[in-house]
Amino acid sequence: MKNRISPLQGVRGAKDITPEDAPLHRMVEDAALDVFSLYGFQEIRTPIFEKTEVFSRGIGETSDIVEKEMYTFADRGGESLTLRPEGTAAVVRAYIEHKMYEPPGVTRLFYTGPMFRAERPQAGRFRQFHQVGAEIFGAAGPDADAEIIAALMDFFAELGVTDLKVVLNSLGCGDCRPVYRDALLAYLRTHAQLLCENCVARLERNPLRVLDCKSERCRVVAAEAPMIDKHRCGPCQAHLEGVRRPLRKMELPVALDPRLVRGLDYYSRTAFEVTSGNLGAQNAVAGGGRYDALVEQFGGPPTPAIGFAVGVERLITLLGEETRSQAQEIYGMRPDVYLIAMSEGSEETVFELAHRLRGEKYVVDRGFGLGSLKLQLKRADRSGAALAVIVGDDEVEKGEATIKILSSGEQIKAPLNQIHSAIEDALEESY
Repeated sequence: MKNRISPLQGVRGAKDITPEDAPLHRMVEDAALDVFSLYGFQEIRTPIFEKTEVFSRGIGETSDIVEKEMYTFADRGGESLTLRPEGTAAVVRAYIEHKMYEPPGVTRLFYTGPMFRAERPQAGRFRQFHQVGAEIFGAAGPDADAEIIAALMDFFAELGVTDLKVVLNSLGCGDCRPVYRDALLAYLRTHAQLLCENCVARLERNPLRVLDCKSERCRVVAAEAPMIDKHRCGPCQAHLEGVRRPLRKMELPVALDPRLVRGLDYYSRTAFEVTSGNLGAQNAVAGGGRYDALVEQFGGPPTPAIGFAVGVERLITLLGEETRSQAQEIYGMRPDVYLIAMSEGSEETVFELAHRLRGEKYVVDRGFGLGSLKLQLKRADRSGAALAVIVGDDEVEKGEATIKILSSGEQIKAPLNQIHSAIEDALEESY
């Protein structure tokens, strides 16, 4: 007996987006386009891989992403490339390379697409995942921070996602953050024996990473650590209040958390997350912050900037049944018509009819190969079509077709040269 070949399996942590889930992704992407366009954002699409330096320099050498989670490889010329683990660094690179800062002003960009991180797959975490993100370049004031958060919350509202909270913090600036860093480092040095191995290794380079560590040991130490709000300078405190005021007027649920630092090293001043009460321990569905030094750090002109990213897979888990049904109805590619050829002599007529109906913007499916009418009607039902159009030798001879409304079983005879209006009437009746 011949050995059976084992079926190939996908990579663990990289999920297929099947026809069942694709409509939900399409709905999320269209909502992003609709909402962010209202705020003046324009779409940008960057490559899925970049020179490794884009991420190591941009995200920060001490971040978990750079230290442990990047998919990095050498191309044929020996250059180090990395699959993008997040979107902001690549967008900043493109902003500078294409001189989007000329003429001076505010630039608003948004993106959608896959990201890649070599982490342990678990609920809500994948090795390939998708993000929707937006960035504002050239605006330094707190009103830009408030507006980008408002755009994010409008995006969620467009999708009908509720039970969300904005968690907000200010990480300080070049004047007050070093003072806080010194106070935090002094505290952590006295508790270094309690920290995880990773945090001990990067303690002197970036003590703030301890506050973002997921290790339970480090969480216990961080709970008693000094907080940034005790060291924040006057301008940074005023900036934070300038972000909060308009959000309160919008009656958005906003909470301050002085321990929120996010997992990327480039943030300054504003940092925020949007959390859901329906996601369990990993409750953040979106996050972002201000990165006023990053453009200059990449070799561009001094440019204040702020942005966010949304985890699409996590967001999809929050969509209600009504929204899911709408996605299937709008994007599910349900056929209007399923064409059935009952004989070899009618197959050419069915082919021509399919081509004509698609030209008139009807969604048309059809069976290939012959079979009993009962079998082919079962296939039509499984396709989700509203109508079955049946053509056999008799119909070809008479120049007509049989239209069957699958929901009711009602059948209608119609001339082939008037099939368009007959199908239109039958569709109205079926819906």
